[in-house]
Amino acid sequence: MAGGKDVPIKRALLSVFDKAGMADFARGLAGLGVELVSTGGTSRLIADAGIPVRDISDLTGFPEMMDGRVKTLHPKVHGGLLAVRDDAGHKASMDEHDIGAIDLVVVNLYPFEATIAKNASYAETIENIDIGGPAMIRSAAKNHAYVTVLVDPSDYAQVLESIRATGGVPYELRQKFAAKAYARTAAYDSVISGWFAKTLDYPEMPYRSFAGSLKQVMRYGENPHQWAAFYAGGDARPGVATATQLQGKELSYNNLNDTDAAIELVSEFDPQQAAAVAIIKHANPCGFALGATLTDAYKLALRTDPVSAFGGIVALNRKLDRAVAEEMVKIFTEVIVAPAADDDAIEIIKSKKNLRLLITGAMPDPKADGLTVRSLAGGLLVQSRDNRSVDDADFRVVTKKQPTEAEIRDLKVAMKVAKHVKSNAIIYVKDGATVGIGAGQMSRLDSSRVAHRKSIDAAEAAGIDGALTKGSVVASDAFFPFPDGMLAAVEAGATAVIQPGGSMNDQAVIDAADEAGVAMVFTGMRHFRH
Repeated sequence: MAGGKDVPIKRALLSVFDKAGMADFARGLAGLGVELVSTGGTSRLIADAGIPVRDISDLTGFPEMMDGRVKTLHPKVHGGLLAVRDDAGHKASMDEHDIGAIDLVVVNLYPFEATIAKNASYAETIENIDIGGPAMIRSAAKNHAYVTVLVDPSDYAQVLESIRATGGVPYELRQKFAAKAYARTAAYDSVISGWFAKTLDYPEMPYRSFAGSLKQVMRYGENPHQWAAFYAGGDARPGVATATQLQGKELSYNNLNDTDAAIELVSEFDPQQAAAVAIIKHANPCGFALGATLTDAYKLALRTDPVSAFGGIVALNRKLDRAVAEEMVKIFTEVIVAPAADDDAIEIIKSKKNLRLLITGAMPDPKADGLTVRSLAGGLLVQSRDNRSVDDADFRVVTKKQPTEAEIRDLKVAMKVAKHVKSNAIIYVKDGATVGIGAGQMSRLDSSRVAHRKSIDAAEAAGIDGALTKGSVVASDAFFPFPDGMLAAVEAGATAVIQPGGSMNDQAVIDAADEAGVAMVFTGMRHFRH
């Protein structure tokens, strides 16, 4: 094995779909005396640039055939890539069959990810599965003791510099390129298998993989002693992976996690119907409101829990405007995320140089399908996205008292918010705004009480007597197993209740609601979040 030695690069095989930087790279290689062999459009690009290039058909002695499906799958290609050059038997086979060594392979693949993103037909999608490219990448990467493999145009300059300096590429760098190459083909195959699973409605495939491309290496993870990075999955759905950061410090692991929670919550509400603002802390909403304007909604959301909102993440479902930006900069906020921002708002945000401003370009579709993945010891826990809401559920009044139209509107808002709160979740809403949020308690009764207690604090901060929950409605993400949690909400001032139902004690809870004189709705749809 070549091990730590540099291997002189005398012949390169270039076959790329993404031709960015290829002409300059080929020119640099040729100028260093490297023989260039290429395929199809890459060969034409190089030749048109006036650079000497040998067509792959000349190397193999076979023409490209079957609409380009077969061009590099040939012993003179893979023999030149896989031969162990210090092995006498391999060298004899190369001499016998006139196989020349290939020292550098540059390949990037048919754009399968882009093909599925545009909802191409089944036939077109299949045609965009690259075969020869991954085969060459894998052969070259396996034989990195002798061969340098590149799958990323950003590596071209480094390789040229190395060849100029030493005539080859150091072994340690070849190792890294090989690792990167296998990661690329693994990610590529993962996208293909994922597409098949979705297209064929075959979620329980016996083997699954999930891929991403590195977007950001972070200073640390959830805590300073943890390593962290952000990988984009290639999904075109608007959100943190597709957002543009206009200003502010680099996003942290926790920033991204909270920002994702924030934008997903406001996406539940149609911006044509009302402005929506969510304030998130540790992936839980600490305030949410609808309003005629973003400023109205922000003030109401902030009122829910002004203490927790300090250092939070704010998401909007409409373009960030000057008026709401002026309100937001009055307290410390980590991140603002919105589908767009006007110039005046951007200038105001600039006054807080560390405040991150993210623009998504559009709102994510809350009903889009997809998968969520969580790591466990020894495996992955995979499920479909919770892409349903109270709008899709049954809305069955189970009490003697009927909810009013105003209560129905608030009940639906409360349940949509509850979907985005860690279980056990209890949400009080009044006039389209949260007035109490109980999150993550082990007991549903405790969540009811915590939310009420915080609403008393919020009322005091706002100069209001009593609790904000007085005259509100309440939502529970899952059924009340006993009447106590529901009755605690009634004691807090709730006049109507929405919950999935489904408990063995449903009738006892219904009887308690009737006795308390409140309306209650069952949806038949649970929204646990852990």
